[in-house]
Amino acid sequence: MNEKLESELKLELEKLDEQNLLWNPKTLNGPSCSTCEVGGKRVVMLCSNNYLGLANHEALKKAAIAAIEKYGAGSGSVRPIAGTMDLHIELEALLAKFKHSEDCLYYNSGFTANSGAIPALLRSGDAVISDELNHGSIIDGVRLTKAERHIYKHCDMSSLEEKLKEVKAKNPNRILIITDGVFSMDGDIAPLDKIADLAEEFDAVTYVDDAHGDGVLGDHGRGIVNHFKLEGRVDFEMGTFSKAFGTMGGLIATSKINKEFLLNKSRTWLLTGSHPPATVAASIAAIKLLMESDELVKRLWSNTTYFKKRLKELGFDTGRSETPITPVMTYDSGAARKMSTRLYEEGVYALPIVFPMVAKDAARIRTMITAEHTQEELDFAIEKIEKVGKELGLIK
Repeated sequence: MNEKLESELKLELEKLDEQNLLWNPKTLNGPSCSTCEVGGKRVVMLCSNNYLGLANHEALKKAAIAAIEKYGAGSGSVRPIAGTMDLHIELEALLAKFKHSEDCLYYNSGFTANSGAIPALLRSGDAVISDELNHGSIIDGVRLTKAERHIYKHCDMSSLEEKLKEVKAKNPNRILIITDGVFSMDGDIAPLDKIADLAEEFDAVTYVDDAHGDGVLGDHGRGIVNHFKLEGRVDFEMGTFSKAFGTMGGLIATSKINKEFLLNKSRTWLLTGSHPPATVAASIAAIKLLMESDELVKRLWSNTTYFKKRLKELGFDTGRSETPITPVMTYDSGAARKMSTRLYEEGVYALPIVFPMVAKDAARIRTMITAEHTQEELDFAIEKIEKVGKELGLIK
């Protein structure tokens, strides 16, 4: 091993630790549920993205087991060579129907969807305009392009219009506006309807990352495009299976031409092994459940409304959240870490979000509500958040 490298990295890690910025992830000792075992301790889970409780749903488990029996454990290849099974085609067709789109492309993950599709769509002579709080996978995707890059103020349509005018004056070949649908740190929703209006006015292409909107927003959890009734007006709707859908994978709902272009030019799709049959079958089962019933989505929102109301009544600042992502603001990184540690001791698992994931003075505990939580579990969590919040002087 290179001792010089290890010594330098050790110093960097020590600096992160001193600044309360070091990650020390705990281990999940069983299925992801509303109450589960983490690090050998039973806790109420408040930091999972398993919004609808599908990660351990019987229908998904049965579908996965049946797929292994029929297709085996793996696909054996990347999609363009020999890794496309009829299950992959079935899922893409089902997703297009679910999303009310012409077609859909299934990626290995949401991250590879962004880091593969964005560079494929942009080249020298193009321009991209991105919300300042977009997810890291969008940022990385944009960095991989040779397009001219612009950033507009968070959800500020005047700022976006100003950037569009500035960019349009340079006469680029293509302009891509890209935004998160639901912003993962604050839980607020992008004004996609207004973005679509501006895109049409300036002849720009629209791309929305709806990782935290899938299964949460829209009719039966169809996502932000459906939420704003924008079907046919958003060019690329990216999503993920690793959150509300309970499995793993990325997706881009789009037109047939756009899909064909991406499956020929998107390197992360072309060069990544395709999902194993069990994962694809479980994903199909998840989408079918949502198409059949919106019960889980309604339960998610009922729990979210209840939890937010209780926190606000206690005097906690939950920021600008409009979704199940509910920050409990501490502002100070040290306070956020102390709060997370104490909550875990009290039987609640909720992680601190600190710089550089958020601004240095915007640290928080990010709580994530699910459809699976019972009122008893939510009440228990609120009781402990109140207790620890008073200990730290966050509330009276």
